[in-house]
Amino acid sequence: MKKVLEQVSLVLPLLGTATGVLLVLLFAYWFLLGRHSSLGNERKFPRQLLVLGLSLVGIVLIAAALPVSEGTRNQIIALIGVLISGVIAFSSTTITANMMAGMMLRTTRPFRVGDFIRVDEHFGRVVERGLLDTEIQTEQRELISFPNTFLISHPVSVVRSSGAIVSGTLSLGYEIPHALVEKHLITAAREAGLDEPFVQIVELGNFAITYRVNGLLVEVSSLLSTRSKLNRRILDTLHANGVEIVSPTFMNQRRLDESARFIPPVAREEAAPETTSPEQIVFDKAEQAEKREAARQKVQQELAELESQIKAAGAEEKERMAQLITEKKAQLAEFENGNDVDDTERQKE
Repeated sequence: MKKVLEQVSLVLPLLGTATGVLLVLLFAYWFLLGRHSSLGNERKFPRQLLVLGLSLVGIVLIAAALPVSEGTRNQIIALIGVLISGVIAFSSTTITANMMAGMMLRTTRPFRVGDFIRVDEHFGRVVERGLLDTEIQTEQRELISFPNTFLISHPVSVVRSSGAIVSGTLSLGYEIPHALVEKHLITAAREAGLDEPFVQIVELGNFAITYRVNGLLVEVSSLLSTRSKLNRRILDTLHANGVEIVSPTFMNQRRLDESARFIPPVAREEAAPETTSPEQIVFDKAEQAEKREAARQKVQQELAELESQIKAAGAEEKERMAQLITEKKAQLAEFENGNDVDDTERQKE
């Protein structure tokens, strides 16, 4: 009986340590990650590192509580250290490279959340910028994650938030004067809502001239719908002015008069039903991320202004500004927890 009690007394510290470590890790995971399921990769990463660090410390504590001799205990702890070092050594090349690339992208700031970018054949809006990868939402509403090393080793085209050039290309025969074509194309670009339109003659082909009409789109969030609208206006404008859009080598077995034109009749325009813009459907997550980032930056700016003004304010004004500062810090905390812009605005009301 005495030996049993001695063995139990030897195991009790190990059981207590293991139970305590398990409870602490479960609470840490719930507190840092579990209750914040809406956090993005960028905000999850430091919390995941903290949980990993606590797990490693817990393993060492459990090893230190093993009921073995001190020499054996030190050997076990050394073995754990060697295993952890080996894992880090084998995986550090990719992880470290992506982390360094992520810090480089944060320093150079080639793009921000909400920007349209093109990488290789992929085009979409930036949803999230993490330390290890960057996520974009494509025109097919897919979410694609690029390792940061891929982004710094491949050319990235960024649509400027101050405005983008929207273009439309078509080919017309040599029998149509280019001055007339340029006039109608510029009109179509203006009707599509583009500023400062201009026309380029891209190619003089064997059978046709290739034209490209360009215009500046200030509101880049409507890029997809404006491209479609420009092509629609090109068709309507050219057809309305008697310009035939057909291949010079076009042949038809029907006998037609030489004055015949292949232009569809002008349909009576009816008010189109109100529909959701394609950008709101395709880039819904990117739109939400951009709004959240813009709102967070606005709160940070307001907080900085309040903190700089409170020093010179009077007693009553200081009390009011201190309350506003507390509210702004609470809003920033909500953003850090991954709450949406609408949720934060609803809480303010």
